[in-house]
Amino acid sequence: MQWYLVAALLTVLTSSQGILTTLSQSNGKYKYDYATIPFLAEFFKLSVSSFFLWKECQSSSPPRMTKEWRSIRLYLVPSVIYLIHNNVQFATLTYVDPSTYQIMGNLKIVTTGILFRLVLKRKLSNLQWMAVVLLAVGTTTSQVKGCGDAPCDSLFSAPLQGYMLGILSACLSALAGVYTEYLMKKNNDSLYWQNVQLYTFGVVFNMGWLIYGDFKAGFERGPWWQRLFNGYSITTWMVVFNLGSTGLLVSWLMKYSDNIVKVYSTSMAMLLTMVLSVYLFNVIATLQLFLGIVICIISLQMYFMPVNMLVELPQTLPITSK
Repeated sequence: MQWYLVAALLTVLTSSQGILTTLSQSNGKYKYDYATIPFLAEFFKLSVSSFFLWKECQSSSPPRMTKEWRSIRLYLVPSVIYLIHNNVQFATLTYVDPSTYQIMGNLKIVTTGILFRLVLKRKLSNLQWMAVVLLAVGTTTSQVKGCGDAPCDSLFSAPLQGYMLGILSACLSALAGVYTEYLMKKNNDSLYWQNVQLYTFGVVFNMGWLIYGDFKAGFERGPWWQRLFNGYSITTWMVVFNLGSTGLLVSWLMKYSDNIVKVYSTSMAMLLTMVLSVYLFNVIATLQLFLGIVICIISLQMYFMPVNMLVELPQTLPITSK
């Protein structure tokens, strides 16, 4: 499977993630414990990866698996980061609409570019850095909301808490993505074996988070496993499946492509989210939002522009006769 097909599927799933999460709310609140969503998504990813790893082990050429603890323990770090990120994501969507959430999520392209340079020692060309800056300008422009004829007290359409949580979510996503890419590419182990290590820690830490929630609430609602599916609907299960499938596709991109492809896939999801939000939630598409999306598309074209499309300027000016 080519990376661009995976990126396209990731775009579709990412664009529907905020939509499904919002649809799973009732009167602006979650009827279920949203901390159970990441736990079930991690369990889903672990189950799928374990099945395919088992299939690989049954083949004539067993997969390569590094089993030293000093290697396995490295997968603990992204699990903690993803745990925090997934819970911040749900909290963010209680303050902002899905389109704004996706727009702010594109801030991860800036932090990813910086971490590419610092952590992975990956260099970006001057044109690519310009594209990164342009994308940041586009996302900022799209967040400004005009007042029109109605009075307004702020240029922003959501509470400050929503934007702060959105920025935190973008930074955590970039950090986890870059570190995961480092893990996936540091050896030639089977992708499914690497996933099993990553998602095992994910299940354990999300379970620990649920237990912590019980202690914090004084077990007033009972232990977490007795209310695991309380308030769940078909839409809620779609959120679980969407989040789990997205994680599996991201791990594939981290192994065979890179983080830049992933974050640009999520930025394209912004376009789909905007259209769906206008239709489903009566969100008004402002001129600023439209201009911001146009700028993001230009940034996308600039970043992935083939070198042979650039105009090669002459090194010296031709000498003209007097």
